Amino acid sequence: MADQTHVLFVEDDDVIREATQLALERDGFAVTAMPDGLSGLEAFRADRPDIALLDVMLPGLDGVSLCRRIRDESTVPVIMLSARADSIDVVLGLEAGADDYVTKPFDGAVLVARIRAVLRRFGHAGGGDRAEAGGAADTGGVLTFGELEVDTEGMEVRRAGRPVALTPTEMRLLLEFSSAPGTVLSRDKLLERVWDYGWGGDTRVVDVHVQRLRTKIGQDRIETVRGFGYKLKA
Repeated sequence: MADQTHVLFVEDDDVIREATQLALERDGFAVTAMPDGLSGLEAFRADRPDIALLDVMLPGLDGVSLCRRIRDESTVPVIMLSARADSIDVVLGLEAGADDYVTKPFDGAVLVARIRAVLRRFGHAGGGDRAEAGGAADTGGVLTFGELEVDTEGMEVRRAGRPVALTPTEMRLLLEFSSAPGTVLSRDKLLERVWDYGWGGDTRVVDVHVQRLRTKIGQDRIETVRGFGYKLKA
C-alpha cells in the first residue's frame, strides 16, 4: 500500500466516480474519491496525494477554485476533467495551475496513460542529461540569461537574485527552452518533450503554460515566433 501511487479523485457524478475509482484501483492506484470540492480540499490536506483528478463542475467549491487552493499549498500534479472541450473551461483550469486536462467521456486506458505520463515527468523533473546550452553562461550547472538564472542541477530558478517558484511542469518547460536558447521549439515538440505525448495533443496546454511561465521569469524572456512556436532569448 505504501508503494502505491495515491490519487485524489473529486467527481460529483456517483456513477463516474465509482466506475473510475474501480478502474484506477484495478490498475494499481490507491484512490480517495470525494463527491464535492470542499470534501476534496479536506482530503487533499489530510492525505497529501501524489496526484489530483478534479472535475471542473463540482458543487460547493468548483474544480477550478479547488485547483487554485491546491496550487497555493502544493506543486502536486493536477489533471482537470471536463464534460466539455470548451475553450473557457480548458483555459481556466490550466490558468488555475492544472498540468493537463482530459475531456469526458474518457476511456479508462487513456486516463491511466495520461496520469502515468504526468507522474513520469514529475518524477524526473530534470528531464535527463542535457547538452550544454549555447549562448548562456554556464557555471556549475547554472545557466544565466540576463537577470534569469536556471540551476539545472538544484532545480532552482532565480530572477534578479530572487527565487522563482515554479511547478514541475513549468520547470520542465523552462529547461527545454534553456537547453537551446535562441532555437524555436514548436508546440508539438514541447508537447512531446514536456507533456510526454506520443500522440497529438491540445496545444492550448503549451500556450497557457508558456504564459504562466512568462509572468514568473519576465514577459519578454520567451518570444513567440508566429506560426512556428516559441524561443528563449539568450
